[in-house]
Amino acid sequence: MAREGTIFEKSRRGKRGYSLPALDVPRVRPEDVLPAAALRKSAAPLPEVSEPEIVRHFVNLSVLNHHVDKDLYPLGSCTMKYNPKINERVAGIGGFTALHPLVDDSLAQGALGVIYELGQALCEITGMDDITMAPAAGAHGELTGMLLVRAYHENRGRARRKVLIPDSAHGTNPASVRIAGYEAVEIKSDSTGRLSADDVRAHLDKDVAAIMITNPNTLGLFETNIAEIAGMLHGVGALVYMDGANMNALLGVSRPGDFGVDVAHLNLHKTFSTPHGGGGPGSGPVAVKAALARYLPGPRVKKVRGRYRLVRGGPKSIGRMHTFYGNFAVILRAYCYVMMMGPQGLRQVAEGAILNANYLMSLLRGTYRLPYDTICKHEFVLSGKGMEPVRTLDIAKRLMDYGFHPPTVYFPLIVEEALMIEPTETESKETLDRFAEAMRRIAEEARRDPELVRRAPVTTPVGRVDEGHAARRLDVAE
Repeated sequence: MAREGTIFEKSRRGKRGYSLPALDVPRVRPEDVLPAAALRKSAAPLPEVSEPEIVRHFVNLSVLNHHVDKDLYPLGSCTMKYNPKINERVAGIGGFTALHPLVDDSLAQGALGVIYELGQALCEITGMDDITMAPAAGAHGELTGMLLVRAYHENRGRARRKVLIPDSAHGTNPASVRIAGYEAVEIKSDSTGRLSADDVRAHLDKDVAAIMITNPNTLGLFETNIAEIAGMLHGVGALVYMDGANMNALLGVSRPGDFGVDVAHLNLHKTFSTPHGGGGPGSGPVAVKAALARYLPGPRVKKVRGRYRLVRGGPKSIGRMHTFYGNFAVILRAYCYVMMMGPQGLRQVAEGAILNANYLMSLLRGTYRLPYDTICKHEFVLSGKGMEPVRTLDIAKRLMDYGFHPPTVYFPLIVEEALMIEPTETESKETLDRFAEAMRRIAEEARRDPELVRRAPVTTPVGRVDEGHAARRLDVAE
């Protein structure tokens, strides 16, 4: 691939991408209207290029980045599904984009209705009783959920001290627990890759405030004993929190509220189809059972006598978690997606995600180690162990030479040399076949020419970087 170069390398003195008419108003000198401190000492070093050159430059740069519109993005646990473009059309409607966040409720009935109706739909989807749409992302939703747990227990006289977390949990779970003032206690998975009910029972006492459980878990497996575990927690007065990052596998099939969950966050930017990555955007609504509703943060949208109104949190509210009402543009895209899919369509999402994951897993079984060889849900975890001197990182880098984004690597931590793959429901059989063939070729290369794989990527604009150096030297101009 030819090197694109910088815009300054294309610059040639005298080139212009515009032409302006003759000045027909009095000329104003900068020094006549700006303070001396705001004036430049010399002209800005701007590139001089034609309009076609600048357009082609940025188009060429754009295709160097991998994204879900370009090809498969099998990033495990992230649900990088294709995002229907109708969502973007709706999010771009002027009545929404031009709406000021401080406008009176009477002039924002459409927007408030979107927030309210999506919240009601999400309660139905999860089997919960009430919801806050405010949290800005999954981890923000986790923190909100833990603060709700804390408020619940404090209102009963004692906040308690510990939260149980599986060893396969998302890394943000223990962080959210600590920020909320709790101690994280690790629970071991059993030989099937699921949470051990016996280990949960061994850690239960009156100091346990809750358990944080991801279901399906980060191995892509449904926690089949979740109802039993929920009963155990409730037996000591504790709550069950579900990390809903993997809800894509449950839509229309199983509801957290029906198997004992008291509070759960959802990732609208994963399950409900909003483009994400690179730090945003995101939205992490938190749904709760009725016993926790009084602690929800404000402001919230309520329907009063047929009109939508913004109301403050109640006297037991944990307070505000976000400016205004959350990330509205993400909520709007998710509303469009849910209304477009309907109940049957959402169930087909989960069925398609499960089918794709199991099909792809079957294609790679035998080529790579499969630590938990059983029917999975939306994702599965392979291992690069046994391919030394080639490591999992090398396999991920080599995939870039085949035009695919690498899967999640080295997570979950309970699988050595992990490759965590989530194809999502939006990928075709042909795409999955291409990805599996690339993975098989890399496995063959690892046996035949391991040094090639260890040098990868070799066809991308930028080769393998020194990650340690990059983390320590943040001067991007260097």
